[in-house]
Amino acid sequence: MAVTTTAAGQRSGRQQGFTLIELMIAVVIMAILASIAVPSYGRFVQRANRADATAELLRLAAAQERFYIANNTYTNNLAAPPAGLGGDGSSERGYYTITVTAADVNGFTIQAVPTAGSKQASDDECQVFTINEQGIQTAGPSPVEDCWR
Repeated sequence: MAVTTTAAGQRSGRQQGFTLIELMIAVVIMAILASIAVPSYGRFVQRANRADATAELLRLAAAQERFYIANNTYTNNLAAPPAGLGGDGSSERGYYTITVTAADVNGFTIQAVPTAGSKQASDDECQVFTINEQGIQTAGPSPVEDCWR
């Protein structure tokens, strides 16, 4: 289509731009992409935050071994050394509550569960992390390799 110019310098012919239909189609496409991307990102963030639990459990397991060397027994005390392990009952970022569920001269078990109200409370795949004196790592309800990576 040819565009002509009037004597005043104005262009005549079809106007250029987007129609309302074209704009609505673009908005619908963006909404569909966002509805896919946002939940995927949320699951990624939950998986990344699991490192808060695993790092704290590994740190406390090492502290248990140091305590055992000095005292010939394991402890369930999370207080500051020398009587305890140097924990306060929560992970570094506060996403998990840490407890020593068993400790005696023969071994220990340390457990991490999501803190109520934290971002990790809705992580249905990995609700419980544990480690013991033999370094055996468990998690649930998903397989260990999914949670401890």
